Amino acid sequence: MDTNSMSGAFAPFETLAAQLVAHATEGDDGSHDIAHILRVFRNAMRIQAEEGGNARILTAAVLLHDCVSVEKNSPHRAQASALAAEKAARLLGELGWTESDIGAVAHAITAHSFSANIPPETLEAKILQDADRLDAIGMVGAARCFYIAGRMGSGLYDPFDPMAENRPLDDKRYAIDHFETKLFKLADGFQTETGRMLARERHARLKTVLDLFIEEI
Repeated sequence: MDTNSMSGAFAPFETLAAQLVAHATEGDDGSHDIAHILRVFRNAMRIQAEEGGNARILTAAVLLHDCVSVEKNSPHRAQASALAAEKAARLLGELGWTESDIGAVAHAITAHSFSANIPPETLEAKILQDADRLDAIGMVGAARCFYIAGRMGSGLYDPFDPMAENRPLDDKRYAIDHFETKLFKLADGFQTETGRMLARERHARLKTVLDLFIEEI
């Protein structure tokens, strides 16, 4: 897809997307590719339509929240959002954004990450965190979980104790362990009422995915 077609998917912020989409992702991680960015944008706009907030700030934060790639198994994973915020600030500065708007985008990016554990202080930061976490639960979240497990060389499950009834959970070894260690915990941490409503729906879907998986094995 060419840049114009791609940026058009971010309407009504096509011009902003055209400026930033080339910087939105790096590397070859299919769980943090342009499709992920677009899903997060759609989630964010759905929440913003109900909750309010500055849509331009939010869109810039969405476009650049994964502009620095750090693998899930890297010891530097917790610094990924801070590194992305620094890069975003530099890019927006080059485009002539004001310091206050740059700061708002940078905070939203820094605070969106589960690994960073930084509380979002602005509405835009809360919406970005919710929009990004929605993509980690539900059917897409399950698909991303298995994709990342394959990327990291993990197995699908422990064939002798799939539900970890007599062993410690280990999501580095087994994909479905990640449901309990992280994914099922996400729905309780949403920041906006609209985000919480959407999270409840997707959390139920995620539970269904695991139930059906266990039934089949």
